[in-house]
Amino acid sequence: QVQLVESGGGLVQAGGSLRLSCAASGRTFSSYAMGWFRQAPGKEREFVAAISWSGVDKYYADSVKGRFTISRDNAKLTVSLQMNSLKPEDTAVYYCAARRYEAVIMSTEYDYWGQGTQVTVSS
Repeated sequence: QVQLVESGGGLVQAGGSLRLSCAASGRTFSSYAMGWFRQAPGKEREFVAAISWSGVDKYYADSVKGRFTISRDNAKLTVSLQMNSLKPEDTAVYYCAARRYEAVIMSTEYDYWGQGTQVTVSS
């Protein structure tokens, strides 16, 4: 079992930055791939970024590539999402998720989810 708690969301102006964090419980955190997803009002949940258990492999949605960076610290049981050059279309609830083995982009492949943190980008 893995429990996930996101933090770091908030209101920011376009062009600004935010850093989201996801704190995990469980001694086997280092064996889990982690992902960030987001869901805007009236839209389906979409993939943002994912990172392998080792931190070596990282994947990004085209819409955030070059602006967002995913990282993890297995010793601290955390995964982070650094978001720069934020745009109003980045406004959504952001969720972190965990799954065993490989990092993937399909939300249905993740087994554990946090409660989400709201990110609002004003124009």
